[in-house]
Amino acid sequence: MVKKQSFEASLKELEEIVREMESGNLSLEGAVKKYEAGMKQITFCNDFLNATEQKIIMLTKDKEGKLKEEIFKDVTDEI
Repeated sequence: MVKKQSFEASLKELEEIVREMESGNLSLEGAVKKYEAGMKQITFCNDFLNATEQKIIMLTKDKEGKLKEEIFKDVTDEI
């Protein structure tokens, strides 16, 4: 059974990896392994954030003042 990873757990693991790498107590081989593990966590977190962004729904008012749901659109995409 595969355990589902959470964003918070991945971020915490990434922070721990950074602490270990900054400590200077790792061998070169150990640092490379930590770097690879960190990159996997970064990829997971970025993918999670991108997927979450796509799910965001904004509530806005139409001309009659009624609330309507609108899919989130990043205005920086239009620039």
